Amino acid sequence: MIDVARFQIFAQGLDHPEGLAFDADGNLWAGGEAGQVYCIDRRGVHRVAAECGGFTLGMAFSPSGELFVCNSAKGVLRLNPSSGEWGVFADGLICPNSPAFDASGDLWVSDSGKWRQNNGRLLCFRPDGGVKSVTGPFGYANGLCFGPDGTLYLAESDTRRLLRLDGTVAAGEVGRTPDGLALGPDGALYAACYASDDIWRIPSGGEPERWVHDPDAILLCRPTNLAFRDDWLYVANLGRTTIVRMRL
Repeated sequence: MIDVARFQIFAQGLDHPEGLAFDADGNLWAGGEAGQVYCIDRRGVHRVAAECGGFTLGMAFSPSGELFVCNSAKGVLRLNPSSGEWGVFADGLICPNSPAFDASGDLWVSDSGKWRQNNGRLLCFRPDGGVKSVTGPFGYANGLCFGPDGTLYLAESDTRRLLRLDGTVAAGEVGRTPDGLALGPDGALYAACYASDDIWRIPSGGEPERWVHDPDAILLCRPTNLAFRDDWLYVANLGRTTIVRMRL
């Protein structure tokens, strides 16, 4: 395991941040507990770009630069990063949680369902908002991540497993309540585990390992989403008001 002291606070004063996504200019975007959408510059200075109500969860930029946001109360939102204007792209989901775009521009969204009810789903939307496919059920479908070969990985939170789109297990039990996923520059899959204040690393073809843990829940406190940029790993702390980062 690496030392959690390698992390440092990058941005603070956010309302229990969730989902992370970088835009083309290197600004980091994140969500807040009351539906805020934050834009954070390279210095860690943040501004509220939009206020949507509900609870902002995962987010992802489309190939054209629009920001797609999962909102627990309103569905999947499409937001103009320049103006902050937004509208509902898709609704009718139980709990839209994490979005990810594939190489063809289709949007994949995890609909978590309800805890321990095994009614989570994975939906694929065409650019016009039409539903292309629905897969499930899953046990609280959460974070999504595409591998370099196009494989889609899904965190199944209430079983503590990471799955592939075809339903096979990519990693057996990891930490408690795996949430966000991200592919690292080393080719490994990383999972932030919300309830155990740790991050797990799954090397390609290898076994999952507890990569870093914060026993005091100071620098990693209910970590949710992860994002890699340049030589840094960024982590959102839902249990605090901070986003932390660590130089790789």
